[in-house]
Amino acid sequence: MPGIHLDELDLRILAILQSDSSVSNVELAARAHASPPTCLRRVSKLKEAGVIQREVAILDYAKIGPTLTAIIEVSLDRQAAEDLDAFETYICAEAVVTQCYRVSPGPDFLVVAEVVNMPEHPQCAHILFDASGQVRSQRAGKDRG
Repeated sequence: MPGIHLDELDLRILAILQSDSSVSNVELAARAHASPPTCLRRVSKLKEAGVIQREVAILDYAKIGPTLTAIIEVSLDRQAAEDLDAFETYICAEAVVTQCYRVSPGPDFLVVAEVVNMPEHPQCAHILFDASGQVRSQRAGKDRG
């Protein structure tokens, strides 16, 4: 990475945080084999440098209720960088979207969304794609989960 050097301790800390970012600093230090002040300082520097962009909660949708995982291929009318960035920002702000990937070649994006059931899917698709005004086509598959 330009501008930042990650050493072995940084990489251990990042691996631990990627598997569970809710660990306390004391637990993180024990698992990373470092002192708590060192871990706190390292995590702060990783956040300031933008290596750690944000912390998120991974939900167990099976415990919330029945869900449908929709995997949707999306092609935009325009593929200029600013159009792709704008769509990605728009789509990732939607609560039902759990993942969004830019892909090439083929569709511009793969979007993973969680909806309660199949009847909710068309309404979700309208909110996500028709309202954006940028989508040329979409194609959805579904997970039986």
